[in-house]
Amino acid sequence: MIRRAAAVVAAAVVLAACGTVRTPGQALHSWSVESGFSAAVATLHRDAVSAAQVLRGPQPTAQRLHLVCAVLLVDAEAANASLPTPVDQVTHLLSRAYGSLGAGAHLCYGATGAGGRRAAVAQLQRAVAQLAEGRAALAALSG
Repeated sequence: MIRRAAAVVAAAVVLAACGTVRTPGQALHSWSVESGFSAAVATLHRDAVSAAQVLRGPQPTAQRLHLVCAVLLVDAEAANASLPTPVDQVTHLLSRAYGSLGAGAHLCYGATGAGGRRAAVAQLQRAVAQLAEGRAALAALSG
């Protein structure tokens, strides 16, 4: 009797799994909704723009730089924690973008002179472009 009940439960689990087959695009869409991807990308973009504005400003104070750069770093790390996505290509693109944002935040944090500030801005510009690439890939694959 116990074996029969176990067999029925196992069959039910297998049948239930068969009913939940999703395409990679569907899985990616679900991931983006569940992870809050759109909000995270908007936040990261605002953070990067804010950091770049402070970096381009006349003689930003160390406190102001540290604040905007630290916020960017925390948000990039939070977005990175939502990885992986169900699609390796998108995971790779987003991981690269989040890593570049983190690198930009570190450069920003330590930017003491004009050259350092320019290098941080350039890194943030590359990172934002990579983020746009990842977002476009996600949109294209998730439909």
